[in-house]
Amino acid sequence: MKKVFLILGTLLLSLSTYAAMNVNKIDPPFWYTGMQNPELQLMVYGEGIGNASVSVNYPGVSLSSTVKLESNNYLLVYLKLDKDVKPGKINLTFTEGKKKLVKEYELKARNKKGCEHKGFDSSDALYLLMPDRFANGNPDNDQIAGMAEYKVDRNDPNARHGGDLAGIEQHLDYFSDLGVTALWFTPVLENNMTGGSYHGYATTDYYKVDPRFGTNEEYKQLIEKAHARSIKIVMDMIFNHCGVEHVWIKDMPSKDWFNNPDHENSFVQTSFKLTPHVDPYTSRYDFDQMNDGWFVTAMPDLNQKNPHVYRYLVQNSFWWIEFANIDGIRMDTYPYADYDAMSNWMKELNEEYPNYNTVGETWVTEPAYTAWWQKDSKLSAPKNSNLKTVMDFSFFDKINIAKNEQTETWFKGLDRVYNNFVYDFLYPNPASVLAFIENHDTDRFLGEGDNLPMLKQASTLLLTTRRIPQLYYGTEIMMNGVKSKSDGYVRKDFPGGWADDATTALTTTGRTKIQNECYNFYKTILNWRKGNDVIAKGSMVQFMVQNGVYAYARLHEGKTVFVMLNGTDAETTVPLKFYKEILKECKQGKDILSGKTIAFGEELKMAPRESLVIEL
Repeated sequence: MKKVFLILGTLLLSLSTYAAMNVNKIDPPFWYTGMQNPELQLMVYGEGIGNASVSVNYPGVSLSSTVKLESNNYLLVYLKLDKDVKPGKINLTFTEGKKKLVKEYELKARNKKGCEHKGFDSSDALYLLMPDRFANGNPDNDQIAGMAEYKVDRNDPNARHGGDLAGIEQHLDYFSDLGVTALWFTPVLENNMTGGSYHGYATTDYYKVDPRFGTNEEYKQLIEKAHARSIKIVMDMIFNHCGVEHVWIKDMPSKDWFNNPDHENSFVQTSFKLTPHVDPYTSRYDFDQMNDGWFVTAMPDLNQKNPHVYRYLVQNSFWWIEFANIDGIRMDTYPYADYDAMSNWMKELNEEYPNYNTVGETWVTEPAYTAWWQKDSKLSAPKNSNLKTVMDFSFFDKINIAKNEQTETWFKGLDRVYNNFVYDFLYPNPASVLAFIENHDTDRFLGEGDNLPMLKQASTLLLTTRRIPQLYYGTEIMMNGVKSKSDGYVRKDFPGGWADDATTALTTTGRTKIQNECYNFYKTILNWRKGNDVIAKGSMVQFMVQNGVYAYARLHEGKTVFVMLNGTDAETTVPLKFYKEILKECKQGKDILSGKTIAFGEELKMAPRESLVIEL
């Protein structure tokens, strides 16, 4: 009898031990052959998997190392892939004593070479939208069972509203008609957070589209359909932080996976002051608080200095490029992450995808600060961020002050914008700077008003100057709002995106007269801008403000576009002698906004806030 109990006990112990070794998830879920970097990190997650040893038997694949972390539920497996390794399914064998667990892992063929991935540039016009707020194409995914508690309530500006990828896909023709060439969605990855995290900036799974937006395959399908219409897709990523409901917080891989990990007893928040990066006199205290403090309590600060965290994030960005064929990356809170890690990431990405592009959010309004962050900047040498595109918060700041002023010769109105471009000598590549007049984190350009001439003028400038322009959804139909009411007030639902909407702005007949005037303005200038090398590649000559008029020219291979903006609320007359070097002997030109011919005499009379985009 004792022998029977002994056998049963041994069997039960064996079964319980075996059950403790499990694999619930492997990130990335599959990988690709033909990548320049032969190293592949697999993050294996499952109960007790940290005790296992690993073996692999597949031609062209060898085991480099395994890394056991502080949590016994993680195991990092590093593989080396030979250059000529073939696509196929690998058996990963996990062994602990006499117990064995085999998991299949797939290597796929790349759809195209890295150099064939073309990013966005100054020939594009980006259109930023929030998937939750644009259109609800599939009401069945509004409520997903098993997710953290949230509600769908369109009357609550801070709740989820039900917009999704299907809604965007159903309206791709709208974007084609408008004339934008690239769509930038705020993050689409899973945000399984209490309250719903409609904005998407609290990732809880880096390899999974939030099911309330759709599936990975639906995201990929949407991109394919956008590409069929010559529309690019820019993916919003966040390396600085994740969501507090991520498994990494609930079951921390290691104490150094996050900065300031003891958040429950000693919470450290970032100062939000980004100057320590460039300040020659900065204190270590100020730098560390800015760089390592958490954004908010719900967004744990990832430690990119940890090489395993770094590799995980880099591979994730490459995986989405390969899997979904995204055309660019917008990196959130760029300066809050570790500088060296981000610089190395950009170097790796630029080597793997030399024709690709990433824009980093660098929210400081001084041009010298922004230029410091651009690739090959002499200001940051010998450091090099390798970041091709930065965001022009200086332009945003100046145009939003100028809209409330009359343009005078010195530092008022559009003279602020003139002076903004004076500092383009700081940028290694001014044409690879992204400009905007509003976004999801700012007041709407119109505030709570409806000044269409002012909006047209700011947008004319945005879409014809030497920048990559970014629009914000609803600007084309005069959507307004201010953050003082709530973030949700500048992130309203697009009218007509929901089946029960009383009005729609998605069709000509659904828009009001003034909305159609606004929409047609954008449609005209955006479609004219497509394929226009003068705007995409041209040099720029700007003139100091004269009689309230700010003027500049774009020139390329003998072609010229001359832009004139009356930055006052009064009629003005400007002598054309100021612009002789551009106009030369031209007697007339065509204004692409109105279609009218503009005659050039001794002077030109301009209506209040009039904007002219003249082809010479």
